[in-house]
Amino acid sequence: MHGAPNFRASTPEASRQGHLCRGAPRSIPRGRRTTPRGMTMEVWSLGWDDDAASDEGIARCLLLADEPPAGVPAPLLDLRNGSDKTSGAVHVHISTEADQQTALSHVGLAEWIVLSFQDWSMIPVENVVAAAQGTPTKVAALVDSPQHVAGAAFALEHGVDAVAVRPTNSLLDAALAMRAARLEQQQTSEEDHQTREHQGLGVSKVTAVEPFGIGDRVCVDLAGLLHPGEGMLVGSTAAHMALVHGETVPSAFVPTRPFRVNAGAVHQYTLLPNGSTRYLSELKPGDEVLVTNPTGTSRTIMIGRMKIERRPFLSVVFIDEKGQEGRVILQNAETVRLVDARGSPMSVTAIETGMRLITRSDNTGRHVGQPIESEVTEH
Repeated sequence: MHGAPNFRASTPEASRQGHLCRGAPRSIPRGRRTTPRGMTMEVWSLGWDDDAASDEGIARCLLLADEPPAGVPAPLLDLRNGSDKTSGAVHVHISTEADQQTALSHVGLAEWIVLSFQDWSMIPVENVVAAAQGTPTKVAALVDSPQHVAGAAFALEHGVDAVAVRPTNSLLDAALAMRAARLEQQQTSEEDHQTREHQGLGVSKVTAVEPFGIGDRVCVDLAGLLHPGEGMLVGSTAAHMALVHGETVPSAFVPTRPFRVNAGAVHQYTLLPNGSTRYLSELKPGDEVLVTNPTGTSRTIMIGRMKIERRPFLSVVFIDEKGQEGRVILQNAETVRLVDARGSPMSVTAIETGMRLITRSDNTGRHVGQPIESEVTEH
């Protein structure tokens, strides 16, 4: 946004009557916000255009004109004087580092800090978002391109509390899409916290380790770093999977690839965050997979790249505590590791019969990866 737009908070009815919403000037007390950052992001319209905007999804209208349009379907925010103590909002137009310091000085005192820019920059947005975490202050950013909407929406992962855009179809569509993505991320995070603490992991005994010829091997390169101990659950059947460790273990001959899981043969299954399974061959960049550690604590990471190459295989056969057999087919290489019963990574080239591995057993039938109440037998 070029220039310094100015705004003041009122409802449409109050504007038609020619006055602002009444209330004593105030600043909000310092302290932790009652609603955690990361909940639904608001979308604000900068002005109003009936041809481009609708009331669905628009939380507020921001006005540059002196007179608000009649009949707008959302509350107005007008900060022409830079701040409005009635609404607890303050507008800071950022073109210098001193302007950023001005914005930071309002954290904990203003209910809303509305940021606009001479030239868009993510760094001030991130700095103000970081400072506002743990305080009641919320951050809004005026954004003038669809690409910048995504940056503001996920600044420091959590993002701003509102984005304000001009009412053009492309900007509103981008803002509403990012709001939906934020909501989905929040819901996924809550579900992960509530249901991903345990993945039903157990211990299985290795009964056979043997060469398995040459085939197409999949490396899953993630758009996030793995912690030591983490990997993906992979198996030749959906019912029995082994924990394949990420390439986070140092080697004398090759550097670590802390974003990679060498997951083995293309036909194998892996477990997804929603509890369904998918063939490794079906995974693609942008998909999310489940990353698990030996305790069963899991998290979701997006795939950045899939790498498929012809490589020699080893077959590791194991039997779980109920006597049920599973198999995992992995590249025959020292850098490929399973996880033993103590939670330590073990190279597949060093695994022998009788060793105990971290595995997952689930005899639920599946159809196109979804669990069903049906008996399914796989070998």
